Amino acid sequence: MFLAFSVPPYLSMDPAQSRVPAPDFFPPHFVMLSLHVVFGSIAMITCCLQIWPWFRQRHPRTHRMIGRVYVFGGCLPAGLLGLTVGVATPFGPVTMVSDVMLALLWLGCTLAGWRMARQRRFVDHRRWMVRSFALTMSIITNRLWGVLFTIMLSPQLGTTFHGDEALLVATISGLGAWLGWVLPLLLAEWWLERGDAAKRRRTR
Repeated sequence: MFLAFSVPPYLSMDPAQSRVPAPDFFPPHFVMLSLHVVFGSIAMITCCLQIWPWFRQRHPRTHRMIGRVYVFGGCLPAGLLGLTVGVATPFGPVTMVSDVMLALLWLGCTLAGWRMARQRRFVDHRRWMVRSFALTMSIITNRLWGVLFTIMLSPQLGTTFHGDEALLVATISGLGAWLGWVLPLLLAEWWLERGDAAKRRRTR
């Protein structure tokens, strides 16, 4: 549902349909953003299968094939494009720092997971890919936070933001950008530590 709503404007190749205004100082913004959306969609679709335990256990060869698509046809190009688009964001420095951090962590976790698989360190591979999954899907929570903060903060446009719509948009974008990926990554870490703690208890 998220992809059905988010992707079509960027497949049209019409900059007027973009949900992110293109900054004047970076003309290729819309093209790079559209490619980022396409490759990011590939990552989102493939990682849903990769994180499914039944599928991994029953179809290990297909899991490896889809994993390569996830890494090299999804995360890596989307992450590199996201890094470039993040630096050129029109929503201010707070969002820019968040976007750059997200892109670097996404690339780092995904490459670490791929490297662990190559070394047949499958426990570590799973841990890094859980983190990669959380960062891949964080765009969904980013948008949910954006809707929530728009509802909460819009009535304060004339008071807290002194009628400055650009400041309101930058604030909403910054809050949604940071909470969008930080909370899912913390939740992933909690999930991993919870599983490790259960294993330690069973061992004792």
